[in-house]
Amino acid sequence: MGAGVPDRWGRSMVALRVSEWKRRGLDRLYVNAPDGKAVAWFDRRTGHIEIVDETLRQQVLEALTPYVIRPAASASGATSTLRTPPPSNYDLASRRPGQALRDKIRADCPSLIQRSLAWALRRSENASWRTGLRGELIVSRELARLRRHGWRTLHSIPLSPTWDIDHLLIGPGGVFSINTKHHRGKTVWVGDHVARINHGEGRPYPRSSRREAAVVKKVLDRGCGFAVEVKPVLVFVKPAKLTVQPSLQDVRAIENRELSALSPLAGVLSPEQVDAVYAVARDQRSWTSAV
Repeated sequence: MGAGVPDRWGRSMVALRVSEWKRRGLDRLYVNAPDGKAVAWFDRRTGHIEIVDETLRQQVLEALTPYVIRPAASASGATSTLRTPPPSNYDLASRRPGQALRDKIRADCPSLIQRSLAWALRRSENASWRTGLRGELIVSRELARLRRHGWRTLHSIPLSPTWDIDHLLIGPGGVFSINTKHHRGKTVWVGDHVARINHGEGRPYPRSSRREAAVVKKVLDRGCGFAVEVKPVLVFVKPAKLTVQPSLQDVRAIENRELSALSPLAGVLSPEQVDAVYAVARDQRSWTSAV
């Protein structure tokens, strides 16, 4: 249909053109506007579609339909179906690091006067949230460096009004559920079930991380249609010293600067599976009734 020609509902339509592109093992269809600008692309191997201009979503899907073949599941377990990004109001890819903590801080002190009063009274809960937010921002910057190695990240995935997954890392080396703890300048000891900060009372960090990973696995297994291994990670931000008991095998406890060690990991998920897992994880509707 030509540019400017109305459809049956009277809406103005743009003439979109579909072109094939194969290079370096990739097999894609690009959807271009009349001026040649790409408005979307579709990966034939993985079934992933990326829409650049959301206002053209329906027209993009209609343009691609004649080209899309839906084969059976591949040997890797991923399926080559047309997997569109979720609507923007359900897309967790746009969620900011520490979003849950930002919301708590904003709700606790919505006005300048209240924020000033809270500071004067040194409210411990609000201060703890702000410390946690700084930690999540630091970790998010470390994770951003892994993108060039084929990793994808999501932040502050809401499980309930009071519980969220700080970060989810998805890539060729697998899926990691990351729990961030900001104890700058303090000594940290981590055992099988608890962690101790400055030799204080035990905190159930390892148990919480296991629980979060189990929830993530349940959601991804259900949404992807194949088993997804999810490894729990405890990331301590800038501790003075971190000691991890050798018996702690199922939870990885590391400092934030050690996240770069995850970048070369590979051989767990194929590119098709990475796309499939990310597509499920970024859709907020996947997490409904997760807990």
